[in-house]
Amino acid sequence: MKSFDSIIVVLLVLLSGASFLEASERAISDYPYRPVPFTDVKLNDIFWAPRIKTNREVTIPYAFEQCEKTGRIDNFAIAGGLMEGEHKGSFPFDDTDPYKIIEGASYALAVAPDPELDAYLDALIAKIAAAQEEDGYIYTCRTNECEHLLRWMGRARWEKLQGSHELYNAGHLYEAAAAHFQATGKRTLLDVALKNAALLCRTFRPEGIRMPPGHQIIEMGLARLYRITGDARLLELARYLLDERGKPHGRTLWGPYNQDHAPVTEQAEAVGHAVRATYMYAGMTDVAALSDDAAMIEAIDRLWRNVVERKLYVTGGVGARGNGEAFGDDYELPNMSAYCETCAAIGNVYWNHRLFLLHGRADYIDVLERTLYNAFLSGIALDGKHFFYPNPLESMGHHERSAWFGCACCPGNVTRFIASVPGYVYAHRDGDIYVNLFAGGHAEVKTAKGTVGIEQKTLYPYDGRVTITVSPQKAGEEFTVLLRVPGWARNEPVPSDLYRFMHQRPDAVKINVNGALVPLDLDRGYARIDRTWGKQDVIELDLPMPVRRVLAHASVEADRHKVALQRGPLVFCAEWPDNDGHVANLVLPDSSRIEAGFDKDLLGGVPVLRGFALSAHEGAEGDEPVFKKATLTAIPYNVWAHRGPGEMTVWISDDPKTVRPLGRPTLASTSTLTVSGGTNPTAVNDRLEPDASGDHKVPFFHWWPRKGTVEWAQYEFDGPHEVSQVEVYWFDDTGRGECRVPASWRVVYRDGDEWRPVFTTGEYGAELDRFNEVVFETVRTDAIRIEVTLQEGFSTGIHEWKVK
Repeated sequence: MKSFDSIIVVLLVLLSGASFLEASERAISDYPYRPVPFTDVKLNDIFWAPRIKTNREVTIPYAFEQCEKTGRIDNFAIAGGLMEGEHKGSFPFDDTDPYKIIEGASYALAVAPDPELDAYLDALIAKIAAAQEEDGYIYTCRTNECEHLLRWMGRARWEKLQGSHELYNAGHLYEAAAAHFQATGKRTLLDVALKNAALLCRTFRPEGIRMPPGHQIIEMGLARLYRITGDARLLELARYLLDERGKPHGRTLWGPYNQDHAPVTEQAEAVGHAVRATYMYAGMTDVAALSDDAAMIEAIDRLWRNVVERKLYVTGGVGARGNGEAFGDDYELPNMSAYCETCAAIGNVYWNHRLFLLHGRADYIDVLERTLYNAFLSGIALDGKHFFYPNPLESMGHHERSAWFGCACCPGNVTRFIASVPGYVYAHRDGDIYVNLFAGGHAEVKTAKGTVGIEQKTLYPYDGRVTITVSPQKAGEEFTVLLRVPGWARNEPVPSDLYRFMHQRPDAVKINVNGALVPLDLDRGYARIDRTWGKQDVIELDLPMPVRRVLAHASVEADRHKVALQRGPLVFCAEWPDNDGHVANLVLPDSSRIEAGFDKDLLGGVPVLRGFALSAHEGAEGDEPVFKKATLTAIPYNVWAHRGPGEMTVWISDDPKTVRPLGRPTLASTSTLTVSGGTNPTAVNDRLEPDASGDHKVPFFHWWPRKGTVEWAQYEFDGPHEVSQVEVYWFDDTGRGECRVPASWRVVYRDGDEWRPVFTTGEYGAELDRFNEVVFETVRTDAIRIEVTLQEGFSTGIHEWKVK
């Protein structure tokens, strides 16, 4: 067995004049389909190139700045004895944020040399290396003896792996180290990673610790280090950590949340924390490919079918539940409460790309593309400095991107992912070239038959016309170019019956080579072009982009009697600024013709859909709703929430009988609401009534994480009003979260500078699934307040509060 140091020496020789992937291809067996490295793909299109530039020039420096401000980088310096101070941060996985950004910065360096960034990374890596303990252990909160994180990590190494994130941290370290080595040829961070990996190889084995990580990603990181070094111990450890999952071996299994309920090769349903799950599935695919493990391949194929057939949002997002950031049951795909974490979208891309590299089918790239253009891009604002953690498909104005998070896993993940997007465009096998994504730019594809230059010109995803110039180094080479014909261009929104287009379209995909029409020869979703290629042969691909209505499977309760709009790979949404302030009450008749245009002045230039619609309004008491003519305007989902808080929806009613009418203005809805704290106060007077106290389909307000305290919510009127009644519909998520009806509550009103209790002989009710009404002696006031005492150990929430 080669030592780690000797392997590094060999690698440095190999990498002189060779790319990272070329060296690894010669060393080990791997995926049969090989990606073209992002370093060999230079994009200059109107869509991705500006985003990659913003990531390099804005997001990466901004994320490093936030890590500096929040002490994440100081923690390494403290652990390394380079400075004195107390460990900062609320989470034991804060180390991973600098790791992720280093990975993204390394990718940026690989394509755009930047001496200042290079020097910054050198200095940061020196702090990380100093923080590593003598035997290779690196985990700053333990080295810094951080008492307030003991509940996560325990007092001894590996004591509480379910929540400590010790191995999760290591996985991100490995990913960053590989990227930095690939970009710069420097071994500084790679040495740290390999020293840590050697410790883990000695520690986690049948004769040692028999326990998996609580949060997966180390499996992917180990596979990546294995590709660099060829050291079989790393692949064996990745397999070992997967194999230990779901097997007691003297411990209590952690259950579905950690995907620790059954051995990985026996799992058939995607369950638990969606980021953990998708990272694990990607790691399983790596290990299966590197070791040709048929049982593991069968398991990941089975899990993929479950996700694509029953648990995938139309945006490509995964993870329905906020509670546990988790997959829901089959067909559980709510919109307002959809979690769809940005990190889970990234994990979904990682997994589907690996499945393509394993199987070579366009199905996986179809899912990847849907996730990439919709669920993922929603997570980062156009300015590169604001982020979504969850990405719901409906909002009543209670979602805004944040400048940073205490738990900042998503911003760092965004930096590393966007920088690597060009690496998903092309692949090759046995001399044949696969064009997976469409984006303007140039690539050098190094195949078994020689190097081929590929030039794309296109306005995709705004237009479906793509011109591809193929230029082999030597004219007269015979090979196949395979162009992905997206599922949406083949009347198939996803590779299952979870979604379907309302109308099948006859629009034909057309391909010309050097001006001559060629037959559409489809092979697993790819159009094959077999020929002897000249120096600059030109392929013209025409993918018609009509506006399509999407319907969900009948089992998806949240989407019944609704349609979503899609054009090309983009899913659209209706947002408040374009639709007179309200979208939840819109009806899109089947007969409405939707036209596509482009607004160069809106949000930097975006496509816009417009068509006839109806807006439903509450009629007089007891009367049917009133429908008014309206114009529906829809924008790409990935750019919503850039113009202030307000209503948004992806799924639009197509049945007047099922739409929720906009309620008439009330004293409560026209009042100014203030609260003592909590989340989403606008839900309290939005006139959207729930079906039950645990209803997540409409907005709700809550005071969580406050528990057992006295809180308040207050309406200020536009002047004195006489009031004599309030009705409160309490939010209670028993079985899902920590909100319960209050222990007690009361109504007070403002009298001059004092708050006085109202006089009532009735009870202050706290019943579920109904409005709790309190009638009191009429008071004339300009403000009224409810004071709420939360149950000990629980929080409380409100769906709706009416005043009469």
